[in-house]
Amino acid sequence: MRRRLTCLFPVLIAAGVATLLIGAAAGRLELVERIEAITFDWRVRLAQHQASAPAESLGFVYINDATIDALKNRSLGFSYGLYWPRHIYGRVLRELERQGARAVAFDVLFGELREDHAPVQFAGQPPIESDEFFAQQIRAAGNVILAADRGILPPPLLATNAYALGDISAEKDPDGVLRRARAFQLYRQWHPLFLQAEAEYGVNLAEARIEPNRILLSLPDGSSLPVQLDEHGNFSVADFIGDNLPPGMPARAKPFTDQRVWHMGIVLAARALQLDLAKATVDLADGRITLPSNDGAQRVIPVDREGYFFIDWSLKAFDSRMTAQNFADLLRRDRDWARGQTNDIPALWKEKLVVIGSTATGNDLTDLGATPLEKETFLLSKHWNVAHAILNNRFIRRLTLAEEIAGLILLGALATGLTLWLRSPWSSLAVTTAGVVYLGLAVWVYLAARWWLPLVLPLVGGLALTHGSVLAYQAFFEQREKRHIKSVFSKLVSPNVVNELLRSQNLSLSGARREVTVFFADVRGFTALTDQSQERAEQYVREHQLTGEAAEACYANQAGEILATVNLYLAQVADMVIKHDGTLDKYIGDCVMAFWGAPTFSPHHARACVRAAVDAQRAIHELNQRRQAENQAREAENIRRASRGQPPLPLRPLLALGTGINTGVVTVGLMGSEQHLRNYTVFGREVNLASRLEGISGRGRIVISEATYRHLERDAPALAATCVALPPVAVKGIRAAVSVYEVPWQQPA
Repeated sequence: MRRRLTCLFPVLIAAGVATLLIGAAAGRLELVERIEAITFDWRVRLAQHQASAPAESLGFVYINDATIDALKNRSLGFSYGLYWPRHIYGRVLRELERQGARAVAFDVLFGELREDHAPVQFAGQPPIESDEFFAQQIRAAGNVILAADRGILPPPLLATNAYALGDISAEKDPDGVLRRARAFQLYRQWHPLFLQAEAEYGVNLAEARIEPNRILLSLPDGSSLPVQLDEHGNFSVADFIGDNLPPGMPARAKPFTDQRVWHMGIVLAARALQLDLAKATVDLADGRITLPSNDGAQRVIPVDREGYFFIDWSLKAFDSRMTAQNFADLLRRDRDWARGQTNDIPALWKEKLVVIGSTATGNDLTDLGATPLEKETFLLSKHWNVAHAILNNRFIRRLTLAEEIAGLILLGALATGLTLWLRSPWSSLAVTTAGVVYLGLAVWVYLAARWWLPLVLPLVGGLALTHGSVLAYQAFFEQREKRHIKSVFSKLVSPNVVNELLRSQNLSLSGARREVTVFFADVRGFTALTDQSQERAEQYVREHQLTGEAAEACYANQAGEILATVNLYLAQVADMVIKHDGTLDKYIGDCVMAFWGAPTFSPHHARACVRAAVDAQRAIHELNQRRQAENQAREAENIRRASRGQPPLPLRPLLALGTGINTGVVTVGLMGSEQHLRNYTVFGREVNLASRLEGISGRGRIVISEATYRHLERDAPALAATCVALPPVAVKGIRAAVSVYEVPWQQPA
């Protein structure tokens, strides 16, 4: 259960990170959105290097500094400052009509009539007001789109003759960059009586409060003037002018109307595609505006809940794919035409969608601002970029919140899976590769289909943060596991095995079935040695009449010598187990238990175990040889000590080793509890057989089972060839006699 919970922790961490990312996505955090907007700008600039759909039908007539100078210095026959009489625009419009322009959009506000401008007179015609002449040219062209901006509408004389109005407002993002446009604006037109009240009494219509049954008009003194409305939302005209209504004037009327003014770029494209803007279906909740057409050229604009859409900045201000001409050139051509003259200025505008606007700098006509393309861009370019997107039915679509969340969850799951499946640094490389692939996908889908896939939260959060969090937990958990492994195995196995354990990904200490080779080695003669030593100690106490602490000290010294002797022999065995990468299980009195094949897998565990047994026998033999030499020296010393009346030195006992080995499938794992001593051990029938073989091995012999012998035949045939088959033996707990072999150890193995 604990291990399952441990494995669940990384998933819980990843889920926590995903929750934070979902919150960040849903909250549209300003910092995240600003960085995301920068990635959008980068993709927009990349798209500039991509061959886009043609824009030959689009063009603009620019009013630049040279145009202003030409109108100042009478090179065109006029001398005007920045605020030209309307007939100047009428002359240009007249020339565009002659050339067959399909639509003309003015990115110039005509907010009021200019009665202060002098009338203009043409040859053979009576004088005409400048505004009236402009209105005539608008009506004659029949394709003129006039600008509206922030509640400013052209006067009725101009508006009623225009083909349509176009909104030119530009609302920048918080970082000052123009990325979006509003599909339409609602312009409120008050009834003339309300406008009269505004002019005569100082009523502030902009602050009027509209309620279901009345309108509260704000007066200069801070008070409010209520105007009652009926169930149809109409007011009584008599409330303004009394009961004596002029003939034909209705008694009740609407206080205002809301006029939908579409973005100028939309109106331009609608003119070209014959889209019916009056029948447009606006569904802001679903994020779409449908512009119908009788010939199947329907367009669906993706918008947010406020009606904004992203501008596809495919065309720069002076893009070579567009037609462009100076405003002054068209004035000059119109002048020459009026004189009956011709010149070399080509006619450029047949069937073109024309935008007239300013590219002047350093004066009131300056219209510069930041866009994804550049920090300083002529903003009138927004109109033909919007028109271009509609003409080519190519809109920028940003993922919905639900789609973004789904993407974050998928990327987070991918990062979690890669981190858990692969070891570092390969997991980091895999997650990085996934990030590069996602980045490439985001760029490709934008260039191919203008889909805006988010980058910041998916890359930084979904991949990097998730990977980092899970990796940090892994590092913490692995360090804890490594400390635990070292504490359990550092004294039981060789450093090679410990290092392999630390590198292992599949180690299980809770319990597993493994094929191992089990080793039992018992120190022969230890019991007899203990009995003899105790008898000598008791005899010495009696002969010297020792009591109390003196007697206890004698016995303690005897026990210490015995323990030191057996530990010396057991150490020889343990050293060989560690040397051959075995696992030292436990000491059972004067017996050593060990095994090979766990906790790390070894395909040659039987061979390693038998070679350790051979080396242990040889180590015991060498120890006995050294002790024999020491005993001979002590016997010679005891002769001298006896002549001096001194007690003899005790001789070093010589012990032997009996070894039993068996190979088979056992259960292996940690036994014990966290609070008390725990031991990594093996148990099962095969372990019992190894113990029984040790019991029949005798002194200085190595007895192995047939299973172990078969492993030697495969892994160490030279060693197996030296083994001697013994008569089958009966073993307690096993019905049939067991085939056994003896491994000689006196010659090199």
